[in-house]
Amino acid sequence: MENNEVFEADATLDRTLSSSPPPYRRRQLDNGGTKVAHGKAEAHKDRDYEITPLLSRDHDSGFGTRLSTPDENDGRSPPSWSGERDFEGKAWWQRPSVLWLLPPFFLYTMAFGGVVVPKLNLILSLICREYLSDRATDDPNFQFLPVDILGDNPQCRIPEVQSLVSKFTLYISLIAGSLTAISSPKLGALSDRYGRTKVIALTTFGMLLGEVINIMLATYSDMFSVNWLLLGAAFDGMCGSFIACMAISHAYASDCTPPPKRAVAFAYFHGCLFTGIAFGPITAGYIIKATGQIVTIFYISFGAHLVYLTCLLFVIPESLTKERQLNARAKTNFIGEAEGWAWSWTSTLKAIGNGAGLFAPLSILWPTGEGSSRAVRRNLALLAAVDTTMFGVAMGSITLVIIYSEYMFGWGNLESSVFVTIVNVCRVTILLVVLPLVIRLVRGRTGSTPQRNSGSDGLELAIIRIAIAFDMLGYIGYATVRTGSLLIVSGAIAAIGGMGSPTLQSALTKHVPPDRTGQLLGAIGLLHALARVVAPTIFNLIYAATVGKFSQAVFVCLAATFGIAFTMSWFIRPHVYFDEPEHPDSLPQPGAVDGEIERA
Repeated sequence: MENNEVFEADATLDRTLSSSPPPYRRRQLDNGGTKVAHGKAEAHKDRDYEITPLLSRDHDSGFGTRLSTPDENDGRSPPSWSGERDFEGKAWWQRPSVLWLLPPFFLYTMAFGGVVVPKLNLILSLICREYLSDRATDDPNFQFLPVDILGDNPQCRIPEVQSLVSKFTLYISLIAGSLTAISSPKLGALSDRYGRTKVIALTTFGMLLGEVINIMLATYSDMFSVNWLLLGAAFDGMCGSFIACMAISHAYASDCTPPPKRAVAFAYFHGCLFTGIAFGPITAGYIIKATGQIVTIFYISFGAHLVYLTCLLFVIPESLTKERQLNARAKTNFIGEAEGWAWSWTSTLKAIGNGAGLFAPLSILWPTGEGSSRAVRRNLALLAAVDTTMFGVAMGSITLVIIYSEYMFGWGNLESSVFVTIVNVCRVTILLVVLPLVIRLVRGRTGSTPQRNSGSDGLELAIIRIAIAFDMLGYIGYATVRTGSLLIVSGAIAAIGGMGSPTLQSALTKHVPPDRTGQLLGAIGLLHALARVVAPTIFNLIYAATVGKFSQAVFVCLAATFGIAFTMSWFIRPHVYFDEPEHPDSLPQPGAVDGEIERA
């Protein structure tokens, strides 16, 4: 498969591009450690390029690790983390950092969170009005109260309308998720070759088109059908949706953040996301109440997306240097992939029609060739499976919890917004305060010693398992509680599991070479997109079939799914990773044009 060929071609290409001998080579340690080579993993817990100064060396725990010193390597200093060298001598406004991306990203997430409840209630109101009108047409004696687009509509709290709304949100997820599954891995690989900011801007543009349709529908709800939202979902999916946006934002963070700090950097992005989801709905609720028009919040969301798009194109510095982009293009051309293939929807759809085209990007999760190993493949597959499971449950339940709470407890816009705010404030506190504090206390302050990928460590695996356990407890609470206040408590417990996702994705990036980070996260985006299709399909159908009978059945299934993920997490091994070729980052030779090597 093409990604396997990429891994196998890397060593050959780098020898072609670089003729100088490597300035530093790792040597076998005296205490019995061995290196990974030629596709065979030989366990060595003590060889780790992360720093944990607050811990004593403990070979069994997987935490305390030892670094080679210059004296142990014939007086030559080991290579520093490559990202530190890329922008030496650049002015501060030209140096990439997560601090450049986070402020406009936060504005984007506020807009993303602000439209969740208004859009869901807009769908509910329009579908309810259509259902009641159709029923009155069939039965002249049937009478109903007019449906208020802005207000609470108790006449809509019936199982029939709930089932229709659940199915319509399912259709949106199917369209957006299917197209995202096609576009996300392409965009991830494309970002390795042409830069992160341009591709993130493309995903934002798709969301911008969706907001145009939301404005149109909220303004002229009597003229346009609710089905126009399906077109907005198509635009969103074709441009990668927020799934590709998050994945490539993580790739941006990976480019400018040392491996030991990536979990914290990813946590900042997730913290921004859930802060937006926490305060966006309640802010939107007060704006709608003050203006008396639901369309106002859609205009504000449109403006926020436009600001983010402008910052990406003109303000935020690119995290990949031109040399790295050219090098990635050269490696792609070296194995014979056409540069324009990532943008050819026709050829992509033909490949999917032939069978394996859709899943071809997933081969990066099963690398072969020099430097790979059975342990690497197992770790990548298990980490991806656990991450996809957690994402799928979140996507499958995000609207169901709101629909269920409004049905069971008679909540309106304000109560639902307060619930979402409380739960996500707890999640943000975990991501921005608790998780960084735990990592700082265990690993200490990262110094200037060399930083390199070293696979998952014991701390990351412990965080992942604890996160899954709290998620499972929270969903058990959803299934068992019978009051609104206890539902909020269950949501707060489940929010502790929010630290799992950034830790999982950080661990994934530490298993592959840096020039494959975008490709890896694009493949994870494909899995997320498939989960966005499959999970809501299954769980919405379960809720539609059981609402009014055993409405909590869907939460029982969600808790059981977390139980499966918890079991899988115990099979992930620490300190296993794809062994990078031991040479400096290769750059295109003089004479290379647009990433292609001139050949005689």
